[in-house]
Amino acid sequence: MTNTPVNPIHQATNAYYLDRQNEMESNVRSYPRKLPLAIAKAQGCWVTDVEGNQYLDCLAGAGTLALGHNHPAVIEAIQDVLASGLPLHTLDLTTPLKDAFTAELLSFFPKDQYRLQFCGPTGADGTEAAIKLAKTYTGRGNVIAFSGGYHGMTQGSLSMTGNLNAKNAVQNLMPGVQFLPYPHEYRCPLGIGGEAGVEALTYYFENFIEDVESGVVKPAAVILEAIQGEGGVVSAPTKWLQKIREVTQKHGIVLILDEVQAGFCRSGKMFAFEHAGIEPDVVVMSKAVGGSLPLAVLAIKKEFDAWQPAGHTGTFRGNQLAMATGYVSLKIMKEQNLAQNAEQRGVFLQTELKRLSEQYGCIGNVRGKGLMIGIEIVDERQTKDRIGSYPADPQLAAEIQKACFNHKLLLERGGRGGNVVRILCPLIINQAECEEMITRFRKAVADALALRN
Repeated sequence: MTNTPVNPIHQATNAYYLDRQNEMESNVRSYPRKLPLAIAKAQGCWVTDVEGNQYLDCLAGAGTLALGHNHPAVIEAIQDVLASGLPLHTLDLTTPLKDAFTAELLSFFPKDQYRLQFCGPTGADGTEAAIKLAKTYTGRGNVIAFSGGYHGMTQGSLSMTGNLNAKNAVQNLMPGVQFLPYPHEYRCPLGIGGEAGVEALTYYFENFIEDVESGVVKPAAVILEAIQGEGGVVSAPTKWLQKIREVTQKHGIVLILDEVQAGFCRSGKMFAFEHAGIEPDVVVMSKAVGGSLPLAVLAIKKEFDAWQPAGHTGTFRGNQLAMATGYVSLKIMKEQNLAQNAEQRGVFLQTELKRLSEQYGCIGNVRGKGLMIGIEIVDERQTKDRIGSYPADPQLAAEIQKACFNHKLLLERGGRGGNVVRILCPLIINQAECEEMITRFRKAVADALALRN
């Protein structure tokens, strides 16, 4: 039997594998350009490259690896499925494993109010399915999305995504998408800032929907993230999100919450929308729901389940391995109260980062919830804007990310122009690892500033 080539070639370097990747793969690849390593193994919050260097991973598969790398329970779940004789995928045919996973996931929603829909194994397919369902249910065609939002890179989901970089190259995206401003504590889109900015945007949404001269017909759906991830870790204010729930319910508009990245204890609660005490009509779930393996699921309030059989299909919606790893991950999240760990570690990290901002003026804003944290990098040498915010400094943010990599710390960037350094570490991270993260990040900021000066 041929062995799978998982072990690195003897004495091969990161550069060897990266050069081969450059030759064999499309230009579309992105992470290797910022994090130039070839991974040999990983455990918990740590990644080891083929040269033996060990990195503290605060990216964690963009939030997919809620329990970190190769959690023993996840590995055991995979081994159990492989030994059981169960098919590895089953379309939408049921199995005892799928039944158990479905019941476990539904236990995190109000009893008997929701049903699950298994989609193709990406968050983008989940958002596509959610929009199709809303249009099917309402008979309407328009969608409201928000500036800064990210819902995927497929045709429909990209249409509802704020970032223009990928959109500018693709013509004839899905029509009928109306963008509205999303509140931002550091860069208020109305130029007001603070509580007054939130109040104005809350009023604006209600007025926009109810104004008979708004110029936009009633939409089928409103789609948003309770915490924008790729948009720079921007949390929805409670009163704004509650007003959106109130108005959409009043006018028969399907409210879709994209919890692909913020869901599953990441924010300090099971789902980020819970901070506002609301119940969406549809919840899009992926990343952590599969326990590190590909899976996407919708939770749909029963009255909105307007599908006809085969109204949205996908070959790989029956990924049994992902249901096994998802099942044990959900169990561990609940039994070990990882939401509380995320909240506590997040408070520590934000406190330390805000203290660091007092030393380094280039840290303009630290924000987020739980272990979903954004560090906005600014050029404090420039003039503040009308609400007291410095201009974004994407170049310095890139230098900080590079310096973090040099200090064996893996982080991603997001936000307007990529000026927000993001923390998405595994939910199992401990206090010592959080302290180590701060130590390495502090050194990285100092190194990056030394280069700028």
